[in-house]
Amino acid sequence: MSAPDLALPDDVDALKAMVVAMAEKAAGLEELNADLEAHNTHLELVNKSAEERIARLTAVVKMLERSRFGSRSERLRAGALSEEQYALVFDEIETGVAAIQAQMEKSAGGSKAKRAPRPRKGFAAHLERVEVVIEPETPAGCEALEKILIGEDVSERLDVTPAKFRVIVTRRPKYAYKGWDGVIQAAAPARIIESGIPTEALLAQIAVSKYADGLPLYRQEAIYARDQVEIDRSQMAQWMGKLGFELEPLADYALARIKQGERVFADETTLPTLAPGSGKAKTAYLWTYVRDDRPFGGSGPPIVAYRFEDSRAGECVARHLDGYRGILQVDGYAAYNRLARSDRGNDGVMLAACWSHVRRKFYELHAAGSSVIASQTVAQMAPLWAAEEAVRGQDPAVRITARQEKSVAALFALWEKELPKLSGKSKPAEAIRYALGRRAALERFLTDGRIEIDSNTVERAIRPQTITRKNSLFAGSDGGGRTWATIATLLTTAKMNQVDPHAWLTLTLERIANGWPNSDIDALMPWNYQR
Repeated sequence: MSAPDLALPDDVDALKAMVVAMAEKAAGLEELNADLEAHNTHLELVNKSAEERIARLTAVVKMLERSRFGSRSERLRAGALSEEQYALVFDEIETGVAAIQAQMEKSAGGSKAKRAPRPRKGFAAHLERVEVVIEPETPAGCEALEKILIGEDVSERLDVTPAKFRVIVTRRPKYAYKGWDGVIQAAAPARIIESGIPTEALLAQIAVSKYADGLPLYRQEAIYARDQVEIDRSQMAQWMGKLGFELEPLADYALARIKQGERVFADETTLPTLAPGSGKAKTAYLWTYVRDDRPFGGSGPPIVAYRFEDSRAGECVARHLDGYRGILQVDGYAAYNRLARSDRGNDGVMLAACWSHVRRKFYELHAAGSSVIASQTVAQMAPLWAAEEAVRGQDPAVRITARQEKSVAALFALWEKELPKLSGKSKPAEAIRYALGRRAALERFLTDGRIEIDSNTVERAIRPQTITRKNSLFAGSDGGGRTWATIATLLTTAKMNQVDPHAWLTLTLERIANGWPNSDIDALMPWNYQR
């Protein structure tokens, strides 16, 4: 409003009132400006803090990349992190980013545009649904009107009820009859732990938590104590020893079924134990054998078997696989060669090698940017895995046809050409010699559709045990190691067959306690569990 357009009243009181109103308006604007400046200052501080935190997270990512892919001089001196440790770190980074986003959205005062709802996978049908209906308040003046439902909005959120202990009180009344001599009483129910306090469901809970979920007994002891349930971990350890004894025939049967397969994967990992007497840790080994016929269209159930040994010698695998005459797919460890020696004739197995182990050696050099040959190798290997994905689950003949279209001859030609040009002690030379020394075993997958391109199947079976090992520090003793191998064999097999390990183990322990016949042991196995 310009000065000529401003109509001033002639009345003095009215003029004073106008001046007061204008002064109040100006004060309000000044206060609003001050609030906006304060809010802007706050947003600047929030943005600065967010930028600093993002910078720190970015630095962590770069450090991990150097640790994982950098040249040897750039890697962390504390030792390489495992895949699980990398996953854990990146989970924490995602958590940090989400916290920053939440802070920035709150500081923005809800001014951020509402994100369109993303397609969400529905929850499993077997989960209990608890219906909560929120009725709106009746508007004023509508109390006497008829209310008509014209629609509703429905949302689902995932909820959880913490596990709760309960006590099973079993009463067995005793009766006597008038005029009849004697007392009758129902027989006591059979139990795995005679005269013990745990039900089979509790034993299954402890076993699954330790051997399938990586939760050591001392941590379970602390968790249960929060519910005012005192179970000493030494007591739980004794229970697990009893379970290992009762389940050993099932674990032996699992290995026997594996040895009936046309192709078996094998690998081994360390399992620290306590040496008798000295109390010092010693290195033992968990040998792992897997049968999984699904990739080549087989109908047999997937099975894993673990065997605990003090040694990594070839005698162990020879004993475990005694009588096996099929394909054995392994990494480059020389102990497996014992099973395929030429003097064994038809008694020897056919060894198939793992292309992933070969690729891994070249990929580390490629990621570090230290070898042109390694980068060429990685690029030429990529189509091999692409072809495998396309024929996974097909019968062997189809797999062979697809593989022969992707020749590996060019790779071996490249390596044979470049090896003489390299220093014998260099990493690229080591990687090339590793591949050339296993050429026959590596090329077998081209002519036999039952063979996989890699041994990742057995590595996936070992991974859960490495997590449990890390959390438990050591197996405790040789006996603890054997129990570990027995129970882990069955629980991991259950998971491979998409079976709830707790439900299966609870039912199996109840059946064993009630005298299930050994002649029908196959019916107890996880792959025959009826949900």
